[in-house]
Amino acid sequence: MLHLFVKTERQKIWLQKLYEKEKQFKNQSAQIDELAIFPKENIQDLVDIGYTSITLPAAYGGEGLSVYDMVLLQETLASFDGTTALSIGWNLGVVGELFEKKLWDDKKLQLFAKEILQGALVNRSVSEAQTGSPSRGGKPGTIAIKQDGAWILSGRKTFTTASPVLTYFLTSAWIEDKQKVGFFLLHKDQIGLSIDETWDVISMRGSGSHDLVLNNVKVDESKLVELPEKPSGGEINGWMLHIPACYLGIAQAARDYAVHFANHHSPNSLNGPISQLPNVQQLLGEIDLELMKARHLIYSVAEACDDNSRSPFLTNEIGVVKHTVTNAAITIVDKAMRLVGAKSLQRSNPLQRYYRDVRAGLHNPPMDDVTIKKLALSAIEEDKSKQ
Repeated sequence: MLHLFVKTERQKIWLQKLYEKEKQFKNQSAQIDELAIFPKENIQDLVDIGYTSITLPAAYGGEGLSVYDMVLLQETLASFDGTTALSIGWNLGVVGELFEKKLWDDKKLQLFAKEILQGALVNRSVSEAQTGSPSRGGKPGTIAIKQDGAWILSGRKTFTTASPVLTYFLTSAWIEDKQKVGFFLLHKDQIGLSIDETWDVISMRGSGSHDLVLNNVKVDESKLVELPEKPSGGEINGWMLHIPACYLGIAQAARDYAVHFANHHSPNSLNGPISQLPNVQQLLGEIDLELMKARHLIYSVAEACDDNSRSPFLTNEIGVVKHTVTNAAITIVDKAMRLVGAKSLQRSNPLQRYYRDVRAGLHNPPMDDVTIKKLALSAIEEDKSKQ
């Protein structure tokens, strides 16, 4: 089904590079989950093949791949191992957004591009226990104070995915004298910066989404790299499609397992495999129906994000894709488990891992209720504007 969405030779080249890692990544996936181990080796393999700079524009030395390309590759990677895909996806998304929107001045972007090409990894650190999802607009408890020409940062960030391997943390903080949220680029070796290994959950267990702790971290003025005009979540950001792409890939893996099981499981009550049964065929058809709807939606929106003549008209589509694809993934894995039966609950069975991992998508931004509310408000405002 995915072959329908492969359009260029460059996509085929990068897909082939990923497929060379398929067996290795799949073989490690169960252990990553069981022991909650961050997949450092997988990430290093991706760094070594240049994957971590695919969203860096060609003008800065990167591959210059598009949102569409990223979705295609991330979906494929997630079908091998969801934890690896989600972890590296944040780096790809941050890099893509930074350079596409020129969020920093060009000198800083040039310097940062060199680091990305040398294997540096970055993620935004924005979530906090007291504020919940940053997309809801809460003021960060992390504080930045100006002192003797430098910034002093203190606070704690949650859900810092890939924290064991990040080189940089693009960290939000409240700047009192500006009455604004700013983003500071903090290096992992900064004095006062540490990782508190708090991540103990049942989904994406190996993602290393620990707490980032800042204890009077002192940085020079240049490390204040962003002062956004709009609150978090206000701008359309197609690079966030790496999130639903990940859960779509996991759903594909669940689907493939269910189809294989149906074709090879032959109880002695039947003269052949269970794939001949109408109820099994019904479940398989419903699974592929969900996959097809989700896939066409995410790729059509990704294509619009890359089209300068269409992207200005995007409003709620990114949130709609995330909502639709994530919920479709949950439905697909559920149906796969119904088909396979009690065997799907065995800890050695990958379906129980897929079931837990796709649930994590509900808690990645934007949240379902936020997406639905925005759709309603857009409809209301559109009608008012006609009057």
